[in-house]
Amino acid sequence: MTGRRGSRPARVPLHRSLVGRLLATSVLIAVAAIAATAWLAVQSTSRAIRQEQGRSLADDKGVYDLLIEYAATHRDWTGVPAVIEAKAAELDRRITLTTGDRELIAESGPGASLATARASATIDPLRLDQGLTGGAERIDARVVGPYRLPQRERDNLRARAEGELQCVRGGGVDAELIADPNGRPVVRAKSPDRGDTLFLCANKFRQASETEDNALRDLGTLTGRCLGLSAKSRVAIDRDFTVRAVRPADADRSRDVGSARVKSCLLQARVQQLRPYVAPPALLFVTDPGSAVAEPVFRPSRDNIVRIVWVTGAVLLATIGLTVVTGRRLVRPLQSLTEAAMTPLDRAGPMPVAGGNEIGYLARALNDLTERRDRAEAQRRLMVSDVAHELRNPLTNIRAWLEAARDDVVPADHALLDLLQDEAAVLRHIVDDLSDLAAADAGNLRVHREQVYVRDVLVHAGESHRGAAERGRLTLDTRVTGDPVMSVDPVRLRQLVGNLLSNAIRYTPAGGAVTLTAAVTADELVVAVRDTGVGIAPADLPRIFDRFWRADSSRTRATGGSGLGLPIARQLAEAHGGTLTAQSRPGEGTTMTLRLPLSP
Repeated sequence: MTGRRGSRPARVPLHRSLVGRLLATSVLIAVAAIAATAWLAVQSTSRAIRQEQGRSLADDKGVYDLLIEYAATHRDWTGVPAVIEAKAAELDRRITLTTGDRELIAESGPGASLATARASATIDPLRLDQGLTGGAERIDARVVGPYRLPQRERDNLRARAEGELQCVRGGGVDAELIADPNGRPVVRAKSPDRGDTLFLCANKFRQASETEDNALRDLGTLTGRCLGLSAKSRVAIDRDFTVRAVRPADADRSRDVGSARVKSCLLQARVQQLRPYVAPPALLFVTDPGSAVAEPVFRPSRDNIVRIVWVTGAVLLATIGLTVVTGRRLVRPLQSLTEAAMTPLDRAGPMPVAGGNEIGYLARALNDLTERRDRAEAQRRLMVSDVAHELRNPLTNIRAWLEAARDDVVPADHALLDLLQDEAAVLRHIVDDLSDLAAADAGNLRVHREQVYVRDVLVHAGESHRGAAERGRLTLDTRVTGDPVMSVDPVRLRQLVGNLLSNAIRYTPAGGAVTLTAAVTADELVVAVRDTGVGIAPADLPRIFDRFWRADSSRTRATGGSGLGLPIARQLAEAHGGTLTAQSRPGEGTTMTLRLPLSP
């Protein structure tokens, strides 16, 4: 692994390198900018040409609407010349109408040839130009065709409509009677309908028309053919030209009759049904008198094309050169960082800091990460050494006493078994402490809260350590003010206080005293463990909660302990949402203070 770390970094492919990506991005930006500029120039030129040729949208729309109305109400263009001449005189424009093959239908006056000119619009009431009409309808509403009602049906429907009008007015809605393009009388509200008056009156008086029903039935047949349905299938269509239902025959069940396809076929069927009743499609030209409409396309000369190519190439080359130079300057410090990171560990040094830019920040971050990694590695090694030492002592004692018993040096009696049990308990205690710390590091240190009497928990913890205090000829006193009830984990709280008591007893000489006190303030429980022991130096006080740390660093200390009690106590305090702090003065003793919130 060391040799591999010291090898020269492999060359990054161009499509993955920073230079390659920067180059591709710059070229893309340059091409997009050039294309946008060219498009803008063409559009501006085309717009100027259209304006110079007098193709005013307002004029074109007026002429378009006039001719659409004529085509929707006539089967041919026989009478259109008079309409065109009147409109051309009004606008002082030349209006020309031709077939799709540029055969003249009518024109308001002579002028230049329109053989290569671009038409202002296509006049077809069954294919409306939505850009000029501003609506979503594709078929002009004035195209009636087979839906035109005869006078007999109009008179009959008018009588019904007058009854509907009286019904609507009786419901408090101001309304009037108008006629649809096909002659059907319709009631239209002039004031807001705050209820269902129009709907109810329409259902009561409105009558179907035989002519409309026949035309809608034919439209359904045409729609079914477009959908590929057989004659036995039915497509029901309402008067507003929406498909009410599609009822395929058994043989057509597997056919695709999705809504999008149905709408498309309905539109095609309407065009097919209405085509014989409207004038054929025609091309409209609106120009100045005596002129033709030039094709609005920007056609530069050959010299201009060459000039554009040269300018475009120069821009691309300049962009590529600038990108390469900038990219190399950006990549150079990154290459230095890569080489420093791949240096063997035994020869590694700090990362070179290139400056105050992002790469410099990255180098500083890597140097800081390296320092923290080295500190963590040193702590890990010390921890492994301490764990090995703590486990080795009881294991050595157990092995020595077992070998002595096997060699009949000591009798295998209850005293020996009690001694071995004590050593095993020490091992179990160390393993439990390590397990708790591992759970805390993994975020799995859980507390199982329940409502408990804190006095009982603290008194039990004090009594369980009274024997150890008496063996050390110490005085252990427990003082709990009141009898508070809190939501805590009683087992973990007893473990926490027990660790504090064990630590206090261990570092208090014979004749000293250890005091456990507890009291409730306004919003928290305060538990304090005070001893009259040797105390802790100010320089060592911030480190007492570090794992395996001991003020007495010798392996032959008389106090014992694994150095894990206080770190575990702090983890348990934090798991309860509290804090654990220490105050101490050398020769005067130590006070450990636990603060737990009353409300978790």
